[in-house]
Amino acid sequence: MFKRFCQKAFTRALWVYHVNVGACNGCDIEVINVLTPYYDAERFGIKLCGSPRHADVLLVCGPVTRQVASAVRRVYEATPAPKLVFAIGSCACGGGIWHDSYNVLGGADKVLPVDFYVPGCPPRPEAILYGVAVALGLAPKKAAPVHARQKFLDVIEGATAEQLDALLSEDAAEEQAKRIVETRMAEARK
Repeated sequence: MFKRFCQKAFTRALWVYHVNVGACNGCDIEVINVLTPYYDAERFGIKLCGSPRHADVLLVCGPVTRQVASAVRRVYEATPAPKLVFAIGSCACGGGIWHDSYNVLGGADKVLPVDFYVPGCPPRPEAILYGVAVALGLAPKKAAPVHARQKFLDVIEGATAEQLDALLSEDAAEEQAKRIVETRMAEARK
């Protein structure tokens, strides 16, 4: 549903407003690198704008410091709806190495509702472009949700070689996985 909303709301060019909330400039350099002719983000309609009032997307880099928290809230409120917020880099995703520092509140999600996270220190320009492409529905998501991944790991951890072979066959994979999960849960209840 969110994918369809993004495709309807952002059918044309994405105008991006870049916000540095306390970064070391590593992520900023990579974001600007995405806009160079080498990566040519404008072919996807991504364009840097100078005002949050014209932006569709906020790219937030760095850990949110106490000094800049109210200003970044005002920037978010000045951006017209519908809007997307990307947390670029490890610091914006969770505070990075400064997560427990006296002047840092944490990642961008402590102050703004973040829609997409692009981790890395700093993230490669390809990763930033991929994150935007996933947001627009141009590329498939490669990561599974944590709960699905954990269930799969639990199944794999306790499975025998025959069960793993059956899991890998394409026709019975889903049914076999359900049976293994059911047996593991039944064993756990005993």
